[in-house]
Amino acid sequence: MQNDIWAALPDEARSAVDALVRRDRRIHAVQVIREAFAQGAKPGLTEALDVVVERYRALEQPLFTSTPPLDLEKLAAAVAALPVRPDAIEALWDGDTDGWFVVLFAVTAAPRRQFELAVSRLGTDLRLFDGEAPPWPEAVEAREVGGALARQLDVPFAFASPERPDDTAPRWWDGR
Repeated sequence: MQNDIWAALPDEARSAVDALVRRDRRIHAVQVIREAFAQGAKPGLTEALDVVVERYRALEQPLFTSTPPLDLEKLAAAVAALPVRPDAIEALWDGDTDGWFVVLFAVTAAPRRQFELAVSRLGTDLRLFDGEAPPWPEAVEAREVGGALARQLDVPFAFASPERPDDTAPRWWDGR
């Protein structure tokens, strides 16, 4: 790999970056790269991320992995293991450096609590440039499986923004 930043890294940092890449810990790998340099010589975030992406390619690691399909039985078991019975099942958008995804939660009204049940991530935001989204398959999956779980538990299902990613959409408990 021909990269000045990679070439300047100590062997220990290179090993740590490769170990993190193999575990798909991209941001942590960026952090290792940046911390290996003195304050004034630190590469920028973009440059460090470019190095990490190059390491993914060099190590033949996929840059993106979809989450497994949501499993109604596993979700029901996760809810049964909670310390309280949920008042609703809620789907919420969230995002990170790869793009948008949907998180399913079991939520209670009083006190306001949320318990993460599962994540649905079925693509990166490159889909936006490729014309693949919308529709957002994460939203479809969350609506179908989350709705089925809510029906099975006889509680409401809430998804304030099923048509498009919105991490500022109102929460279920705000509409009560």
